[in-house]
Amino acid sequence: MGGLEPFVELAMVLAIAAGIGAVGTLLRQPLIVSFIGAGILVGPVGLGLLSMNRELDLLATTGISVLLFVVGLKLDLNIIRTMGLVSTATGLGQVVFTSVVGFGICLALGMPWIASLYVAVALTFSSTIIIVKLLSDKREIDSLHGRIAVGFLIVQDLVVVVAMVVLSALGAGTETAEGASVASQVTILLGKILLFMLCVAMLARFVLPGVVERLARNRELLLLFAVAWAVALAAAAHALGFSREVGAFLAGVSLASTPYRETLSGRLASLRDFLLLFFFINLGASLELRALGAQSIAAGVLSGFVLVGNPLIVMVIMGLMGYRKRTGFLAGLTVAQISEFSLILGALGVSLGHIDRETLGLITLVGLVTIALSTYLIIYSHPIYDRIGAFLGVFERRVPHRERDETDTALSHPELVIFGLGRYGSRIAEALRVQGARVLGVDFDPQVVAHAARLGLPAVYADATDPDLAESVPLAEARWVICAAPELHANLTLLKALREHGFAGRVAVTSHNHDHAERLRRSGADLVLQPFLDASERAAAALLRA
Repeated sequence: MGGLEPFVELAMVLAIAAGIGAVGTLLRQPLIVSFIGAGILVGPVGLGLLSMNRELDLLATTGISVLLFVVGLKLDLNIIRTMGLVSTATGLGQVVFTSVVGFGICLALGMPWIASLYVAVALTFSSTIIIVKLLSDKREIDSLHGRIAVGFLIVQDLVVVVAMVVLSALGAGTETAEGASVASQVTILLGKILLFMLCVAMLARFVLPGVVERLARNRELLLLFAVAWAVALAAAAHALGFSREVGAFLAGVSLASTPYRETLSGRLASLRDFLLLFFFINLGASLELRALGAQSIAAGVLSGFVLVGNPLIVMVIMGLMGYRKRTGFLAGLTVAQISEFSLILGALGVSLGHIDRETLGLITLVGLVTIALSTYLIIYSHPIYDRIGAFLGVFERRVPHRERDETDTALSHPELVIFGLGRYGSRIAEALRVQGARVLGVDFDPQVVAHAARLGLPAVYADATDPDLAESVPLAEARWVICAAPELHANLTLLKALREHGFAGRVAVTSHNHDHAERLRRSGADLVLQPFLDASERAAAALLRA
């Protein structure tokens, strides 16, 4: 089938990728897994459909450049600063642990040292795209464990860029000129990189703000400039002897301080995902299934290490730093897979001649297994914790002070406890305080808790879906517990936790759905607040009075 006209071939490849992607979505799998599977299907071991290898490589390379550009563009060092030591310590600690132990495992499996090094480093990176998507879907991106996870994922993104720079230097060192030492070649390349970074920094400081300001009057032109800038710096980096990925990343960083970075990253997301489709298809098409079969034992061992070892080291570090076992567990599950950067790193190693395609195939197989399984672990993280949380006490200090400090400074004897300090919950809290009630606010977003405290509302960090919430929220003298969040799961979990704790007061929950409201009443809620229904009745009454 390789003799098809290129446009027809492209259409068939896209149609197959869309079909497999639809099946993967039904199975709740990230598209990365589906696209690699589509590549295997259309590649030589499948339908043998691909013949436009050069065009596919070009689209794949452009997709990687846009990906690194968006990573640089969204590099928010403020997240790392706000999360403080935990993001840096957890991110770097996990990278060091995984790479060192992974390197030892690879050597024990009989792999050459350079291949072991690549595989070990590839095992350390987790997918920011997948994790942010899953946490956003679960509405946990602003929770404490969500913020910590995003913080150490950013640390990992920085580490992968540094790794690419170092590997580019090693690649240059293997191609030394006659009579030149490896050390001198590496020194020259590092000098080029520093000079390149200096030039980009000067442009970002004195030239780009004015250019972007003018181009921003036309959004299409601004988007075109962003892609052109990313690809141009990627090409310049390649011409200077180091990887295109580093150039594209620096292009994104150079625009990260402009007020248009969110607009650019949002509009480039679809283009990035579309172009990365070709990278994963190309990767899948290049896999040799026979070689993968021979590597199944190694892939199983390394996948088990990533699925178990990475979360464990995160839980150990966060436990030592004073976080509760639940927070460490939920954050730890986000590193139970390797990322698209791991595959890109492996592809870079092949292009530099450091590793062969069999090693890249091993990394890809580990990626397929860990991404597929960890997705379910994250989706069902709360039910999993409910089952095994009692056995995780070893990962928690006797006094988890980092999540107790706020509780100790808040109101210790509230009459009413309100979970959820969004617009609805905060207004209920303020109205009750005006009436003289002792109110304690509870939210799972640390910034919301801090903001409430600044406004004079006593507030603590806790999660309504935490079965151990009684340990962090003072309920002994509360007459009412109110949940202002409308999610059915959160309300049901809260009702169950209060019942098991023996809470003697009354409970009010919130719902936007009539059927959910009836279910909550049957589950023991004393009062179900229905904001839209209540507001419509008040509006009708006001209209009749008028």
